[in-house]
Amino acid sequence: MKLLIFRTLLLYLAVLFALRLMGKRQLGELQPEELVSTILISNLASISIESEEVPLTASLIPLFLITALELGGSILSFRSQRFFNLMSGRPKTVILDGKIDQNALRTLRLTMADLMEALRGKDVFDPREVSYAIIETNGTLSVALRPERQPATLADLKLRVQNTQATVPFVLDGQILEENLRWCGKDKIWLERTAEANALLPQEILLLIGNETEDYYLLKRENSRKKESS
Repeated sequence: MKLLIFRTLLLYLAVLFALRLMGKRQLGELQPEELVSTILISNLASISIESEEVPLTASLIPLFLITALELGGSILSFRSQRFFNLMSGRPKTVILDGKIDQNALRTLRLTMADLMEALRGKDVFDPREVSYAIIETNGTLSVALRPERQPATLADLKLRVQNTQATVPFVLDGQILEENLRWCGKDKIWLERTAEANALLPQEILLLIGNETEDYYLLKRENSRKKESS
């Protein structure tokens, strides 16, 4: 049992390290080669966990070989558009000016039901409202509505708004995010002053969000004072 726990822990850390090497894109929408790498890595890890007679190297060596191939492919894709197109394909336009391209659907082996489902996922229920729609290389659908169907913006309504940065977290679970503070023109002195105004220490803050203005939202840890005194 101890050997099984050790092998599982080691393989878990190895797979986690391999996925971290391959980058954050691996955690989002996967390109075909990324999906293949992920499936192979999970299968290799499960073999050594389920079969104790199989040496760990039988999983670790292929695992990091696949990681190296994925990294090499990513570098080549970055430097060569032809290689990227070969590995990931090209985006395909399926709707142009409200007209569905049936040849494109046949090429992609997409049924009309598939297309309508993807459009509904974008809150579009009538293809005639679409200026153009593209199937991306990762399989997702990108949609641009006709100008007259676009939702009105504040600029369209000629309403003036205060130009502010996006609201970002300054403290998460007691951890200070100094880069976000700097981005909004703030520093630790401002943070300490804000915490003091709420009778708190920075490490007692569960969540603090704001922007470059003095407006912010603060949520303190529950029973933080009690935990420290105990």
